Amino acid sequence: MKTYKIWYSAAYIKRAKRFNKRHPELRKQYEKTLQILEVNPAHPSLRLHRLKGKLENLHSVSINRQYRISLYFIIRDDVIIPVDVGSHDEVY
Repeated sequence: MKTYKIWYSAAYIKRAKRFNKRHPELRKQYEKTLQILEVNPAHPSLRLHRLKGKLENLHSVSINRQYRISLYFIIRDDVIIPVDVGSHDEVY
């Protein structure tokens, strides 16, 4: 089974820490989202989709109905680079 590598930048790690501090109740969902992303980015629960407009180079996955992770999804290198995490309005 093919897996993807998630590469975390220092800026993303800072954002993720802030997100987890503000939303400790979502920590398990957040971690599960990242685990699923590594194994199967096309899993229906993630609702992976390409963004439009000024964020057209990014994709988004859902943690739940309200919170998202925006990311660069580089298929040819099998690398996923998270960019931001937060509510729909914060990420977009």
